Amino acid sequence: MYKLYVNMENKKVKNIRNERLAELLVKRLKRRHYDAYFCHDAGEVLDKLKALIPENSTVTWGGSDTIRSLGVTDMLKAGNYEVYDRDDVTTTEDKLRVYRKAFECDFYLSSVNAISEDGVIVNIDGNGNRVAAITWGPKHVILIIGLNKVCQDTDAALKRARSTAAPVNMSRFDFETLCQKDGVCHNCLSPDSICNYISIQRMSHPAGRHIVILVDQELGY
Repeated sequence: MYKLYVNMENKKVKNIRNERLAELLVKRLKRRHYDAYFCHDAGEVLDKLKALIPENSTVTWGGSDTIRSLGVTDMLKAGNYEVYDRDDVTTTEDKLRVYRKAFECDFYLSSVNAISEDGVIVNIDGNGNRVAAITWGPKHVILIIGLNKVCQDTDAALKRARSTAAPVNMSRFDFETLCQKDGVCHNCLSPDSICNYISIQRMSHPAGRHIVILVDQELGY
């Protein structure tokens, strides 16, 4: 009984901290011209997306464990949207067409590799299609971010992207890099590296183009 009580208390105080952090971060993101929201769970995220994305919109997304684990992709494909999913095609050329189509879409969805407490977003990419679409092209970009990706400052966010997110993502692929072997970033120059394009985003431009949804869960890598 005592252990159960302690676990409940730990969860409660963690939720309080997360709500306070999210409230502060929403304010700081809005100062940087983002639209920003806080959701407690997957159900709230899906409801928020339904409110944000009008029916018949064209939608696609970047590679993201976060949006898949929340059920976002399933919701969009089951809804009244025109969806472009690179996983539905098999050839390299068809995948490239989906990548390029992203620049014309009404909404592009992704997560991020890290975000600082003052609202600076850090992403790292192998091919560059994700950071390119986040930076320019789609009419709206929705970034869904678990609070586990919040870092103290930009330097810490960059370190998280390089030393945590990249090695974990690398382990999903059958590539020959040092980080795949030992889980540590070596700042390598391997042709298989997925640390080729690093984006540090200070603000949303034009104002409101980027929408951030913070989620009180550990999501993605």
